[in-house]
Amino acid sequence: METSVSPALEVVICTYNNAAMLDRVLNALARQVPCENPRWTCLVVDNNCTDETQNVVFKYVSSGNVPGLRSVREPEQGLTPARLRGMQTSKAKWIAFVDDDCFLEPDWVAQAISFTERRSTVGAFGGRVILDWQVEPPDYARNFGYCFAEQNRGDTEQQVPFLAGAGLVVNREALAVCGWIDGPLVADRVGKSLVSGGDVEIVLRIAGAGHALWYAPRCILHHQIPTWRTTKRYLKTMNRNLGVSQSLADALVSEGTVAQWFFRSILALGKQTLGLAGLALRIIRRSKSMTDFSIQTSFVFGQLQGIWRIFCMSPNRRRELLGRAHRSPGKIVSQQSESS
Repeated sequence: METSVSPALEVVICTYNNAAMLDRVLNALARQVPCENPRWTCLVVDNNCTDETQNVVFKYVSSGNVPGLRSVREPEQGLTPARLRGMQTSKAKWIAFVDDDCFLEPDWVAQAISFTERRSTVGAFGGRVILDWQVEPPDYARNFGYCFAEQNRGDTEQQVPFLAGAGLVVNREALAVCGWIDGPLVADRVGKSLVSGGDVEIVLRIAGAGHALWYAPRCILHHQIPTWRTTKRYLKTMNRNLGVSQSLADALVSEGTVAQWFFRSILALGKQTLGLAGLALRIIRRSKSMTDFSIQTSFVFGQLQGIWRIFCMSPNRRRELLGRAHRSPGKIVSQQSESS
């Protein structure tokens, strides 16, 4: 019998032409263990899919094994508008953004609901993100786990300064208070492109509005990494886009004038460049590879691109971005250290 009571948790899966993987993701959801509070549902946001996505969703709707499963279409291409559609469609207090290549452990939902009952006022939380490599990856790929949202802070629940986007669970009230629902400022992946930054904006704006971020280690998620995502070319492109994202994130938490933001950005870029110089010395001593150097150089180049992008914005757009997620005390922690 249908209930009019809003679910405690909604798993929102935004997808674009990834039907085969979505099938496996929904299969993992269908195998979730029963929990004391069964009020959880699942929403698939179809971001203009032209493959078998709807047939996959219909199969699991028919089986009834995924509670409240339904789908909604978002015509504007991109992960950010798809997530916004999911948030607007759902009525749950807690929204879990699960990517269409992420597989939840059988007790993930039960553990997530248990966490929300114990820490009902937090702004967002995330669990352990384990990378499942399709094949044994080269060493250089393992060195850049943050590119794939790897997250492991041990076995203890703790408040943290940053969270990865994979399996991010947000408090609807916190997301509304921080203003993200009224207008996201940073674009994320569009189609199959590697542009990133939407996850970062959500996390920083929630924290900037005064809501705590927490790590919940019992919520375990496996992120599938296909072989093609471990190539040097892919990691260079991904790091360049993460560098752009880092600059946008730094702008979001910036305070003061545009000139002060620009000075701090150039100073941060200089520190990254010095880090590359140290890495170059280690290469000479053969303790690091040239591949690591080239990939990290791409991140710095991306930061420069990001700074230039913000510098070229209209004054109104720049004022809207700078300082929107400022929080005090503290500042953003680099994605290179906090997402790994």
